[in-house]
Amino acid sequence: MASGDVLQSSAVAAADLPVGTVVTSGGRISGVHRIGESFDDLLPFTTDQLVALDDALTDATRATKVRFNIYVGDLGENPAAGADAVFPNTPEAERSILIAVSPNQRVVEIRGGRGVENRVTDRITQLGVTAAVASFGEGDLIDGLVSALRVMSSAIAPK
Repeated sequence: MASGDVLQSSAVAAADLPVGTVVTSGGRISGVHRIGESFDDLLPFTTDQLVALDDALTDATRATKVRFNIYVGDLGENPAAGADAVFPNTPEAERSILIAVSPNQRVVEIRGGRGVENRVTDRITQLGVTAAVASFGEGDLIDGLVSALRVMSSAIAPK
């Protein structure tokens, strides 16, 4: 799960970091992993893709004061129920948005916590899905996720 967490570190060489972990332009170390799996088995994204996703997560969260989380993976036979099961385990679920994508099922599910329900409407989540699906159709998962984050964060009123 990508969530834009900040990990403090001294100067670390990018070559010494595990796969799926990058040093962002701000000097933070950011990592991505699948829920329930060790950090050894990461999603097949390039460093540039992970940096773009991390930057989009950070920008969206800073602009809106809403925590954005992303889950990429199988959501089970019932994707809606799968997203419902993943959401409570995301960081700061109460004041967050989860964009859950199951690429093989061609499903995008968005969930929001109670602390943001008055700011993140169905219209905003639909804008995010529409932005994501346009890039997904061209086979670009990261661009779709970044587009969804940008569109949704632009539509959410600043707090």
